[in-house]
Amino acid sequence: NTSETFWTGGLSYWGIDCVKKGYEVETLPYNGLITYGNTSNPQDLSNYKVFIVDEPNIIFSSSEKAAMMNFVINGGGLFLISDHTISDRNNDGNDSPVIWNDFISNNGVLNSGLGFSFDLADFSQTSSNIPNLPNDSILHGPMGNVTQVMWANGTSITLTPSQNSSVKGVVYKTGSSFGNTNVMCAYARVGNGKVAALGDSSPTDDGTGDSNDILYNGYTGDASGNHRRLIMNITIWLAKGGTSITKINEINSNNIKIYPNPITDQLFISAENNLFGSDVEITDLTGRLVKTSTINEVKNTIDLNELNNGIYLLRIMLQNELIITRKITIIN
Repeated sequence: NTSETFWTGGLSYWGIDCVKKGYEVETLPYNGLITYGNTSNPQDLSNYKVFIVDEPNIIFSSSEKAAMMNFVINGGGLFLISDHTISDRNNDGNDSPVIWNDFISNNGVLNSGLGFSFDLADFSQTSSNIPNLPNDSILHGPMGNVTQVMWANGTSITLTPSQNSSVKGVVYKTGSSFGNTNVMCAYARVGNGKVAALGDSSPTDDGTGDSNDILYNGYTGDASGNHRRLIMNITIWLAKGGTSITKINEINSNNIKIYPNPITDQLFISAENNLFGSDVEITDLTGRLVKTSTINEVKNTIDLNELNNGIYLLRIMLQNELIITRKITIIN
């Protein structure tokens, strides 16, 4: 029954909603450290399931970028929230789209592995251009169905499935096709973790920031309350990590056969027909996607001759829900 006014600040309503869902919520202080695997830092990312960064205005250091990417690859959820181009609040030459694109392309761990980048754009619009994805965890999650968004000077996102085949757009600019451009909200799986991207920071703002500023309530006041549903659905999805349980209850992972292992040239996957249409992804241990396939018959063959010897992770997903993960070894 905690009221939103218990915690002040522009993101406080979101934080209270998270607490009501049973999550512990912390703010990283302005002088806090972004690390991964540093036991001397009590706020090391390894202690958390989700890291949310809303409109960064200071470019991340090399060590911070590496920490964030290692956090994701090892099972964490990262929420990247941008704003429009030329939104440099501290006049240091870097605004949030530039900062996020630097992280995505230059993190030193998995460069350009997220499968998307932020556009240097600035637009405002209300959009109901949402794909028909009835089983999507973001559009139809625990907080309800998402049918609309409102950007108040935000940017768009460009998808690059060749870099990450799991990337998916779930909200598009009005009049746009459901392709790789003009995306307003997107998400992807990376290694054992997940990432989500939002092109505007206005939907997260609840209007209770600095009283000396002109304040707006985008979280519950705009888009008929859809922003709250979208943002919380994303947060809950990110927090599930790699242990997400499929909604397709009739699927039994014990009936999926993956063989041989070790593999010399071809991998076989035997599955029941209720797995037809499932995506198969193979990544190396850094999280880099090296092979994709689709299950479309009872016995499926995947040629792995072109891959180097080593250990890889295989994931099978249906309707974006993780069904099974297996470690496989290639010895060509």
